[in-house]
Amino acid sequence: MPIVAVIGDGQLARMMQTEAIELGQSIRLLAGAPDSSAAQVAADVVLGDYTDLADLRIAVEGASVMTFDHEHVPTEHLHQLIAEGVNVQPGPDALVNAQDKLVMRKKLREIGAPVPPFAAIESVEDARAFSAAVDGAVCLKARRGGYDGHGVWFPSPSELDSLVSELLDAGTPLMAEKKVALVRELSAMVARRPSGEVVPWPVVESVQTDGICTEAVAPAPDLSPELAERAQQLAVTVAEELGVTGALAVELFEYRDENGQPTIAVNELAMRPHNTGHWTQDGCVTSQFEQHLRAVLDWPLGSVRQTAPVTVMANVLGGDTDPEKPMAERMLDVHARFPEAKIHMYGKTYRAGRKIGHVNLAGAELERVRREARLAAHYLVTARWADGYIA
Repeated sequence: MPIVAVIGDGQLARMMQTEAIELGQSIRLLAGAPDSSAAQVAADVVLGDYTDLADLRIAVEGASVMTFDHEHVPTEHLHQLIAEGVNVQPGPDALVNAQDKLVMRKKLREIGAPVPPFAAIESVEDARAFSAAVDGAVCLKARRGGYDGHGVWFPSPSELDSLVSELLDAGTPLMAEKKVALVRELSAMVARRPSGEVVPWPVVESVQTDGICTEAVAPAPDLSPELAERAQQLAVTVAEELGVTGALAVELFEYRDENGQPTIAVNELAMRPHNTGHWTQDGCVTSQFEQHLRAVLDWPLGSVRQTAPVTVMANVLGGDTDPEKPMAERMLDVHARFPEAKIHMYGKTYRAGRKIGHVNLAGAELERVRREARLAAHYLVTARWADGYIA
């Protein structure tokens, strides 16, 4: 059976492993540590550094395809591996758009995808000029790295000069974009095979707290059919025009245009399974993890039909303190109260704010499903029921 070499050892690779078992595939993992999230459950683990070409060669030897649970592998290494005959999916020419936000913005503008006004920031003067052009509505971003709210700043006009100077002096490549009149964030996910088949999932609402996705609701509530169709088609277009293979998450801003009408613009791209797609594990015929593996191997893609009218994914984030009650007991308490809840833990140690798992709950009524998913996730973090429930 095919060997899929997965570069990266986080929870995404961990959840690919469980789906690979069902598909009859074998995952070979390039991991940084033997106790990492994915290495705990994979049988075939190569310990190494994803920035080291020699380690990458060891990991991909004899594999049918090489894929990723993050986008940070140097593209020059990927070009070299392709020259040596390695099947890399997605390829480096696509992946660079998820590595560098300025490269991504320029490419999206080139293909006609909606993006906020943006500019490269290489000096304080650049920042001042951009701020003047957008009436001070500046969102400053590190071009590379940064996630879950890191690497993003919203400086006031009085803070702009000093912040830009400090970041540039520290060697942080920067870009800026105009802040939009945000209504909410959406996520449109698709999967694409190298031979061209593309399948989109329903568009979801991504609920952010301090820059971190804390909840995903599928399908996005109160999203007009027209805007949902536009978002799906945009994700398909991005996948095709950028040559993305495997799973692609197109994170979107929903905002009001000059006429007060709802519209969308691209925020970020992720060329791998994504937090906003975790709901597919328990709310869809084919999960994002199975679909990613099918896609990178150029296998026929699975159905993305929803198995329930509504599915809510609630992230489990490490709290300020870790309760004395063991997590295994907390999980039992959640299962006892909410038998329909599906808990997915990542094998990670506690750290405040760290994503250590998620809860999926599917059903017919949004209000009930959302409430129960939130209660379950909160209990897993705190060992207390937020509504005062006593067993």
